[in-house]
Amino acid sequence: MNTLTKITLTETKLALRSPIWVLSGLLSPTVLLLGLGAIPAFRTESEKTPGMRFIDAWVPSLVVLTIALMGLQAIPSVIAAYREQGILRRFATTPVHPARLLVAQLIINVIVTIAGVGLMIVLGSAVFGVPGPRHPLGFLLAFVLGTTAIFGLGLIAASVAKTGKAAGGIAMIAYIPIMFLGGVYLPRPLLPTVVQDIGAYVPPGVKAMEDAWTGTGAQPLQLAVLAAFAVGSGVLAAKLFRWE
Repeated sequence: MNTLTKITLTETKLALRSPIWVLSGLLSPTVLLLGLGAIPAFRTESEKTPGMRFIDAWVPSLVVLTIALMGLQAIPSVIAAYREQGILRRFATTPVHPARLLVAQLIINVIVTIAGVGLMIVLGSAVFGVPGPRHPLGFLLAFVLGTTAIFGLGLIAASVAKTGKAAGGIAMIAYIPIMFLGGVYLPRPLLPTVVQDIGAYVPPGVKAMEDAWTGTGAQPLQLAVLAAFAVGSGVLAAKLFRWE
């Protein structure tokens, strides 16, 4: 068993001892979907969502919720707390490079994000007949790029914050507008057109996921912008990051 695997297993055990973020990432989108689906009006087609029910149209926004929750709240809070407690500094004095701890955290949170989205899709389909993405590969590409971009933004917050609470506060600068533009607070079909257009090019790429979901396919420009955000946020986080 290599060092990274051991660290990942240890971090997983620690995460399960205080599972607030794990449970939030796993259950929040599914609980919201089931709650919304219990409202009859959300199970009917409207002029705002032609050819789709409200509950179907909201699924990509709940994917945004999962990604933002894990990338902009869980990761910054945990990593900054490690810096605050001196854990990163102690790692730096051992043969085990602290970067492996960050990789382990990324692995855990990505797995939770994927599991949370997967659970929502499966239960949404089983309970309410919510259709899956018509372009699975396009959706997967948008999901991967969007997740990478959001996690990069979360690492930027973790890079500059001295405490876990400070990291959560800094990440809120991106968290709130991303949730709004992603249609989590209000369904995207009800948002003004200009707001929808802005949201189409803001990570994690809800419009690209919507297009892959409905069958039109994600636009190359949307994917290119997501890729640029992913690379840029990752590079900036690496430059800003400090171990103590």
